[in-house]
Amino acid sequence: MKVWQVQDAFGLDHLVLTERPSPEPGFREVKLRLRTMSLNFRDSMMVTGAYNPRQPLPLIPLSDGLGEVIAVGPGVTRVKVGQRVVGNFIQTWLAGEPTRESVRGALGGPLDGMLAEERVLGEDGVLPVPEYLSDEEGATLPCAAVTAWSAFCQQPLRAGMTVLLQGTGGVSLFALQLAKAVGARIIITSSSDAKLERAKALGAHETINYRTEKEWAKRARELTGGVGVDHVIEVGGAETFAQSLKALKVGGHLSLIGVLSGSMTQTLLTPILMQNLRVQGVLVGSRATFEDLNRVLTLHRIRPVVDRVFSFGEPRAAFEHLASGAHFGKVVVRI
Repeated sequence: MKVWQVQDAFGLDHLVLTERPSPEPGFREVKLRLRTMSLNFRDSMMVTGAYNPRQPLPLIPLSDGLGEVIAVGPGVTRVKVGQRVVGNFIQTWLAGEPTRESVRGALGGPLDGMLAEERVLGEDGVLPVPEYLSDEEGATLPCAAVTAWSAFCQQPLRAGMTVLLQGTGGVSLFALQLAKAVGARIIITSSSDAKLERAKALGAHETINYRTEKEWAKRARELTGGVGVDHVIEVGGAETFAQSLKALKVGGHLSLIGVLSGSMTQTLLTPILMQNLRVQGVLVGSRATFEDLNRVLTLHRIRPVVDRVFSFGEPRAAFEHLASGAHFGKVVVRI
């Protein structure tokens, strides 16, 4: 079978197409014929070595992938041959709170990922895709959608609450669609007026161009009558964290999800203390969380936003498109 792997050094120049033996499922394992995969910022960091420079190579990248079950090993009861399934991002985190042991088995690093024609995974690490979704849409769920849903599980949104979203990547757009489904008020930021108009068409109530509104946290507070927002989905990292705190109301919640602008920041701790703010890291989610999400998606018929689909032969172009920031929603690879 053909796989793309980071061969002997980090970087897109070392992402090569190669052959590996076709795997066979063992006890309680399932064999997938992959159809589609989607890209996350974490995948780019894995390929370049920025995420874990000690990651053993070679490594098949990409955490997200959808495939058809084409064979099952002895003892498999959860899925059947012919089903469409996706892999849970952390194969070993099935339910409950994360532990040091349960979060070690992430696809796309340290485990081999999904940029391959075939994969064998444990049956506990896969779950069916909602039937109404296309292959391209289904492949976008494991990281971005589950992360957005997990953030709202930690601080449940209610109708009338206000959530601030950063940018128009996968997590933020899933958060927009989920927040809309519960009747929350949505404020979203971007550097592109065109993207902001598309976000409004999806259901955003207020938009802020952070290029023209440098003090976008101040603008967010103005939009809430000076009170501040209930919840910030923080994906920017170092360059946005301080303003995200300023945008929150007293007792507000910040879900720390991404580090697009870096992971090191100097921030005063007193606002967190004096305004009773809550900062919560979000590590995607368990399989049980994913199953809950699928029920919500199906109930509301939420369709993931797919920006562009690349062929299996052009993953480098897909990574470059993701890095450019030109995308609106998810970048997908199809076999």
